[in-house]
Amino acid sequence: MRPVQIAAAGIAAVTLALPAFAVEPEDVLQTYSDIALATYEDSLTTAKALDAAVKALVASPSQETLSAAREAWLAARVPYQQSEAFRFGNPIVDDWEGRVNAWPLDEGLIDYVDASYGSESDANDFYTVNVVANGTISAGGETLDTATITPELIQSLHELGGIEANVASGYHAIEFLLWGQDLNGTGPGAGNRPHTDFDTANCTGGNCERRARYLTAASELLIADLEEMVANWQADGEARKGLAEAAPEAGLTAILTGLGSLSYGEMAGERMKLGLLLNDPEEEHDCFSDNTHNSHFYDVRGIVNVWNGSYERIDGTKVEGGSLASLLRERDAALADEMGAKLAATVDAFTTLKKRADDGEAYDQMIGEGNAEGNAAVQAAIDTLVDQTRSLERVIAALDLSGVTIEGSDSLDNPDAVFQ
Repeated sequence: MRPVQIAAAGIAAVTLALPAFAVEPEDVLQTYSDIALATYEDSLTTAKALDAAVKALVASPSQETLSAAREAWLAARVPYQQSEAFRFGNPIVDDWEGRVNAWPLDEGLIDYVDASYGSESDANDFYTVNVVANGTISAGGETLDTATITPELIQSLHELGGIEANVASGYHAIEFLLWGQDLNGTGPGAGNRPHTDFDTANCTGGNCERRARYLTAASELLIADLEEMVANWQADGEARKGLAEAAPEAGLTAILTGLGSLSYGEMAGERMKLGLLLNDPEEEHDCFSDNTHNSHFYDVRGIVNVWNGSYERIDGTKVEGGSLASLLRERDAALADEMGAKLAATVDAFTTLKKRADDGEAYDQMIGEGNAEGNAAVQAAIDTLVDQTRSLERVIAALDLSGVTIEGSDSLDNPDAVFQ
């Protein structure tokens, strides 16, 4: 109940208890921040487990330790992908995200590549400089000392030359080092790097000691980057304070900007429709490991977490509280039902996509040319994302919010431009 004072002529002011909304915007923002903190904490915990597995691989290279490191990488993606719901509405997250999750990458910057990769690129002077193999790299009139591979060196190489494809750090750099290139196109099979690429006594691929060092340094840098984001969502962290100190409407605008942009421009457009239009396996998110179906599935779960104000942590405990779903229900129950139904349809479509991959047809095969059934399954999932975005636009209007800008994509809005 919310107290309101009323005064009338000749009557002392009295306090009457008037009905209040059960959920206020401040409650939604508190839960949102709590879920963000928990999700990044879980991402950090699983990154530390990945780091331990990486160090075990380097210390004793074998198929078993390589498989264990790959499994740890896959497990680390589960909470991290759910965190992407916090990205687009929060500049402090969006500015940081490229350090940990940038893709696609020109992997020739990091290590050896197959001859089919080519030796040069008009768009990237550093296309095949191969840091692992070289203590000095030169390109575009620039010479860099790469003799000692450290987290700081990797950080300095990220987006080298101002080129976004020069991804030196983060999950996908580590993924490439664990799996190697996926040379199967839209056929079955992921990357197949041998464990002997890290075995200095029986080295394949050359430069095994430097490759191992790059892998461990990239893993250490990932932990440091995640520690930074966990701090941003603590009680005195910049991300949390930014939401708490702004007007509640600004906070809701940030949340809905994030959900709408992830649903539409990022997922439906750049991560899914673009690859489907081009039938190009290079456009799949977790391309080296064939984990893209899970990447998409947990992105959707992250959207649902924020909408419902509930997140299940990796230890099985829950963080929950005031939610957008409850806030909207008090204002427009019919629209709340509509939004809930749209999200349920999206979850169903991505569950179908995930099962299809789990049963043996990887995402890069689904988007392959001539695979009508696989293409249809991907398109059905895209359609649910677009559909839920249309309902999110109505939610924005119902909550009377201004300033929400949902990121678009040529793949959806102007597909002819993709082929130009």
